Amino acid sequence: MGIVKISDELHEDIRKASSAMVRSINSQAEFWIKIGMLAETNPTLTYTEILREQLRLATGEPVADE
Repeated sequence: MGIVKISDELHEDIRKASSAMVRSINSQAEFWIKIGMLAETNPTLTYTEILREQLRLATGEPVADE
């Protein structure tokens, strides 16, 4: 595990989001990094489609469309 240096402003944004999403600061940062990486490597997918695919991969079951 390494250390990532980020700006104080970004750390504050992560802190606020982690509180709203009921995640630890580290979990929120990891979530944003993962979603950002997936968005960059799958530019045609929407945020919702990325989340749906991640849920499908985690459960091994198809996720119903809303």
